[in-house]
Amino acid sequence: MQQLKDRILKEAAVASGHVLKVDSFLNHQMDVALFYEIGKEFHRLFKQDGITKIVTVEASGIGIACLAALFFKVPVVFAKKQKTANLVEDVYTTSVSSFTHGKLYDIVISKEFLNPEDRILLIDDFLANGCALNGLRDLVEQAEATLVGAGIVIEKGFQGGGDQLRAEGMRIESLAVIEKMDKDGIVISGE
Repeated sequence: MQQLKDRILKEAAVASGHVLKVDSFLNHQMDVALFYEIGKEFHRLFKQDGITKIVTVEASGIGIACLAALFFKVPVVFAKKQKTANLVEDVYTTSVSSFTHGKLYDIVISKEFLNPEDRILLIDDFLANGCALNGLRDLVEQAEATLVGAGIVIEKGFQGGGDQLRAEGMRIESLAVIEKMDKDGIVISGE
């Protein structure tokens, strides 16, 4: 998606530890017009797959998932990173390691929102080592739902998570794949 790639090359910054800072348009300040185009692109890629729900993990994936859901005309279910007082029983749960935060989270989804008839599209802002997608896939499998695939805004291809998940049979559509990033700049696949 050229518009996204252009924004990355123009506005992104590389921080220490292979962190790509895109908080001016993606995950702190959100460019909703860009999210709309991202949602439209995910719909183009998956519109023939009978998606019934979009699943993401809080927090940065929610806005993107919601705009995509407008095109699919389906609800968004997001995995919470902690159980709350009103979400204590009848949940699917798994553990996920966050690359960006360097923490292990238990993520949960209420069983009432995922069922075996669902055809699930996972949406997330980043794919690095694949832990978040693995965790979301585990929740979908616990629900005995069908995982159609994953839509990723930015994949850090050099970290190998996407390659591993694809080798395991997961369909992943990434809108921008970072091949290399360091103090000298960012290299995006196809640029």
